[in-house]
Amino acid sequence: MNDMSHLRVGIACNIRTDDSSDAQAEFDEPGTVAAISEALRAGGFEPIVLEASDGFLKKLETEKPDIVFNIAEGKFGRAREAHIPSILEYFGVPYTGSDATALAVSLDKALTKRVVRSLGIKTPDFFVIQKKNNELPGFHSGYDISDLPYPVIIKPNAEGSSKGISDACVAANPAKLREITKKAAENNRGDLLAEQYIDGREFTVGMLGNGSNLRVFEPMEIVFQKQKGLYKVYSYEVKKNYRTYIAYRCPAELTDYLKAQMVHDAKAVYEAIGCRDFARIDFRISENGKSYLIEVNLLPGLAPEYSDFPMLAEFNGISYNNLICGILHCALKRYRIEWNGMGRSVM
Repeated sequence: MNDMSHLRVGIACNIRTDDSSDAQAEFDEPGTVAAISEALRAGGFEPIVLEASDGFLKKLETEKPDIVFNIAEGKFGRAREAHIPSILEYFGVPYTGSDATALAVSLDKALTKRVVRSLGIKTPDFFVIQKKNNELPGFHSGYDISDLPYPVIIKPNAEGSSKGISDACVAANPAKLREITKKAAENNRGDLLAEQYIDGREFTVGMLGNGSNLRVFEPMEIVFQKQKGLYKVYSYEVKKNYRTYIAYRCPAELTDYLKAQMVHDAKAVYEAIGCRDFARIDFRISENGKSYLIEVNLLPGLAPEYSDFPMLAEFNGISYNNLICGILHCALKRYRIEWNGMGRSVM
């Protein structure tokens, strides 16, 4: 048993330095890192910022945190969200949130959708447009996406926070699909996802905990009060200016059946992927009342008074500080690290 006067919590993060485009859309504002630090400090912990840059390993060795609060997005690649967790696992450092494998699976939208379908859960029809082909499947390269129903939305296959999703990313016909795909391919490094656009209401479900202690939050509806184009797209630009375009409603006005189905589906996917501690899962309800799982986010934004996950928590009676400390306590329990506010012991 190793007793310590303080529990040192490293905050692994990518800090945003350029807000002019969506290139750093998933990185965290300095204010978000400061808010997480303050929440941990208010909970009796000692926060240490560990920016996920070239000096991360040296700082990890120097600071020697007892556990890491991981919100690092990584820089590029389909497995970028798994980079920091993989390093922490290699060096035996405990950390919050899902492991490297779950993070890599969930960031790949097509792979996630295959897991979702294996569970018998509805998700929109889709097709992956591979970057290496440099042309649109179905039109030139021999692949067939002619069965994909229009409208079709084009998005990066392995990005989050609406990165790479513009306000004009929905195609109503093959000609428009070619145009949007060509532009998206020029602006993104990786593969693209062509997905059936579901015209309907949008919802998100938050989850906190593990195993029998998993808490599934009441679904929150993302209400489009104003649209930037012909289609309801929760784009990066809309998220930045959410007060103009979006209202949030929780509890959402849903039938008991649809609410239960969303909660059931979110929990099933959370467990199937092997998620840990917290996550946010997005849905759309089509105009004919069918529920479609759209996306799984294992590193949901934690910006106070801005990000969907803290909003969900607040609607469900959990303050920001309690949410941050709650995520940490979930990880401490998984690692069997007991802490009473005065010290630490590893069981």
